[in-house]
Amino acid sequence: MSSPASAPPLWLRDNCPCPDCRDPRNGQKLFQITELPAGLAVDRVHEARTADGAPGREVVWAPDGHRSVYAESWLEAHLSVTRAAPGDGRTEDDKELWDATGIADRFPEAGWSAYASDPAVTAAALDSVMRLGFVLLRGVPVRDRQVLDVARTFGFVRETNYGELFEVRVEADPNNLAFTGARITPHTDNPYRDPVPTLQLLHCLTNAARGGDSGLVDGFHAAALLRAEDPEAYEVLTRVPVPFAFADGRTELRAHRPLIGTDPAGRIREIRFNNRSIGTLQQPAEVLDAFYAAYRRFGELLLRSELQLEFRLSPGDCLIFDNTRLLHARTAFAESGDRHLQGAYADIDGLASTLAVLRRKATSA
Repeated sequence: MSSPASAPPLWLRDNCPCPDCRDPRNGQKLFQITELPAGLAVDRVHEARTADGAPGREVVWAPDGHRSVYAESWLEAHLSVTRAAPGDGRTEDDKELWDATGIADRFPEAGWSAYASDPAVTAAALDSVMRLGFVLLRGVPVRDRQVLDVARTFGFVRETNYGELFEVRVEADPNNLAFTGARITPHTDNPYRDPVPTLQLLHCLTNAARGGDSGLVDGFHAAALLRAEDPEAYEVLTRVPVPFAFADGRTELRAHRPLIGTDPAGRIREIRFNNRSIGTLQQPAEVLDAFYAAYRRFGELLLRSELQLEFRLSPGDCLIFDNTRLLHARTAFAESGDRHLQGAYADIDGLASTLAVLRRKATSA
């Protein structure tokens, strides 16, 4: 095991777990980084026991004589890092990427009764959203506003200009093509919003129209393919900001973000792709030429049949998916038919929190 003496002093002291440095009731730090002594250094290291009796190391600090006891398990986990940390669970490194062929035989789904009553089933379903990007709940009660109750099983509803929920059905005067019978190609929702809703739910109330089948594409997998097949196009799409916009009689929204968002380590973290919402780019001609060539290449890649998972929602199905990763689509349908979904937005941090608490309870049981 690495010795605490080899660790960066400010980092190690900033993580001191003692009750003088952290409130024992909530674990929050009681000091500012500016309050630590200048010239901080490890004076001595001794074997010790933590407050709960686990083996650890005591560090005596110079110049102030402060004492910190670190569990050996904590030191092992944090001093043996040899690569970039995995982050917050939102990048490609923390996901299982898929194509339609690979996911069709293990389509992630759960029955509503089991999901709502069995914490293990709930945790498995939420894990599918975090790991694969989606889950389909079957047998959800077919009633008005039920989609809100589904969202509240793991988090909070994100209200937008569309309201707490939105009706996906044909409207006489639609402010969005989603409210028509038109074919909708793979896209993410609300790219013109900052922050973008990170989760979307779609609950099927009726689907008797001819057409109207659903589709999903793993955008992280598609972006990784683009990176492998055309690195220059990938680089352009991670660098050039795109003006996304939406406006109607009551709303005007804008956000400038690349189509492929990455974290500081260069890992894929977000996809924003919606041909209906892209505004007019204002860039030098050479940038526009490069962007549109890359944009077209990515668009063609997203339409590959092997990447598109196609299925049909039946009454009682509720799809939950990561709107920053998966692109969703719909085939055209006859507007004379009866097709009605109710949708809502939520945020993935609430889902991740619920999943973490379920896992913590399962471990301590």
